[in-house]
Amino acid sequence: MNAKNFADRLRAREQLIGYWVVLDAPIATERIARIGYDYVALDGQHGLLGYQGLLSGLMAVDAGASLGTGAVGMVRVEANDPTPIGRALDAGAAGVIVPLVDTAEDAARAVAAARYPGAGTRSYGPMRSGLRIGPVPGEADAATVVLAMIETPQGLANVAEICATPGLDGIYVGPSDLCLAVGGRYPNDPDVAEEFGNALELIAKTAAAAGVAAGIHTPDGNTANLRLSQGYTFATVASDLTHLEAIATTHLQAARSS
Repeated sequence: MNAKNFADRLRAREQLIGYWVVLDAPIATERIARIGYDYVALDGQHGLLGYQGLLSGLMAVDAGASLGTGAVGMVRVEANDPTPIGRALDAGAAGVIVPLVDTAEDAARAVAAARYPGAGTRSYGPMRSGLRIGPVPGEADAATVVLAMIETPQGLANVAEICATPGLDGIYVGPSDLCLAVGGRYPNDPDVAEEFGNALELIAKTAAAAGVAAGIHTPDGNTANLRLSQGYTFATVASDLTHLEAIATTHLQAARSS
């Protein structure tokens, strides 16, 4: 699957499943990219990778995809700022997930940073993306996805206006921060389970009404399946670090069982 095909499917609200990478481990990322996920998202905000890690990770996704079913590389950028957005796209990302979007104005700023002049303010310098997505600005714009994260009290309150932002392809829920946004003391706080569930439902319905994609991060495949059944159109599963720890723990427990 190339970037334009991925963008078309996401904009059509087809169901897509991705994987989350926080480690600067390109060989592991390459293996993950070939097993069937639609996209692999590299975490440039909270992940343990700098710019070189993002670049290496995107190259690993492309290498792995060429051996398997064709995942594309996405990047959650560190901030809603033209520099990290432009660098992620120049490095070959098929799209960006932009954190801490509170208002429609924030969303419009993210869209502008990801689009070339005429539609936005992206500076021209597709050092690697010119090989992967194409050097023609209009074609690159058509193949580049921009997603705004809904994870703050303000973002939740303004979700309808954010979803209506021209050029925005979809929204993406950060469940840990969203739980805090509805009054939770910590992620998955059971005391706000009802408020959290209501927020998830509102976000999915609002995106559907606006005709944009709705995505969410999930801790495992079962939860991803549940969210897709609840109206989300794409879901990201866990992360390489949490899976590494979980599998290592499982094997340790098995080895010590008697």
